[in-house]
Amino acid sequence: MLTNEYTDLLKAIIRQPSVVGAEHSFFRVLQRELEERGAKVTWYEGLLVAQGSKPYSTMLSAHIDRHGLICTGPNEFQYAAFISANRTDLLNNSVSEELMTKITERFQSVPVFAYEPWSGAYRGNGLIKKSYVCEFRNNLIFEIEGLDNVVAGTPVAFEDKLKINNGRLEGQLDNVLTAAAIVHLFSLGFEGTAFFTAQEEAGKSWRYLLEWFRRFGRSTNRLFVVDTSPFPSIEATNQQLLVLREKDANASFNKEATKLIEDLCRQENISFIYKDRYVEEDNKKLISAGDKPHSLGSTEMGRIIAASNGLVDGTTLQIPTSGYHTMEESASWESVDAFIRLLILLSKEN
Repeated sequence: MLTNEYTDLLKAIIRQPSVVGAEHSFFRVLQRELEERGAKVTWYEGLLVAQGSKPYSTMLSAHIDRHGLICTGPNEFQYAAFISANRTDLLNNSVSEELMTKITERFQSVPVFAYEPWSGAYRGNGLIKKSYVCEFRNNLIFEIEGLDNVVAGTPVAFEDKLKINNGRLEGQLDNVLTAAAIVHLFSLGFEGTAFFTAQEEAGKSWRYLLEWFRRFGRSTNRLFVVDTSPFPSIEATNQQLLVLREKDANASFNKEATKLIEDLCRQENISFIYKDRYVEEDNKKLISAGDKPHSLGSTEMGRIIAASNGLVDGTTLQIPTSGYHTMEESASWESVDAFIRLLILLSKEN
């Protein structure tokens, strides 16, 4: 099922900027691609909705924002996801310095370009020379050579293009990889509804999605959220083709929906792992060694289940990747192929 049409689409849209909080221009690109494939497309705040002839049959959701920077002053750039989250985070949570320190090492000497957020118009390019944690603002500060004239509020994307090496797709895949797969589904006759959400990396996408269900949803809304799932190495990703979950740090997922995906995986002989079980087993080893356990993670699915009071339920399906949130994030050709095959089967079950 992994055709040239899919890879050509992914090559095209991965080059289009979609920095957290500045996704409008990417929505425009998606709208064109979806309408060319016969979908009815509607825009909402933070949300693009594409529907086929049976909109309440299968409902899929993928976030479309990717990491990047925002100009916050003369020759000053900060991590966009942190800015977006901290401005409106109702829990008033700050980003941990531990996470920030890790991120400072990911983007040294990475080429970037500035763009106009609505149209996507090019505003110049540059190169990241240095990044560090500002103790006063609790955020990452980036120094960029070549973007001295960019004004505050301008998004800055990492230059990216798809690479295929040794059977693996490489690039800033989270989450353009699965978004492209959903667009491709419409070429294959998908008749359900697809949601493309903004600002997931800032923890806000579920709010836009929940507003749609409050407006138009039914009494029972079964949603399948698709994404990538990070693993520490290529060897670890290769242990399975797909990743399922029974829960995350926010909520337990719909058991029937999760069992349906597991059954389809077994039917198609697709290897899979439950990420929550994987993390819990790893945590047992960490705790016994006196180390701090890892979080189960916070997903769009868990957030919307926890906040919707029963209005929205469902589960998630993810593609295992290595190099999470870097320009070298990679997924195997086989995993992406299995992912698309399973989505086709899933759409026939609903």
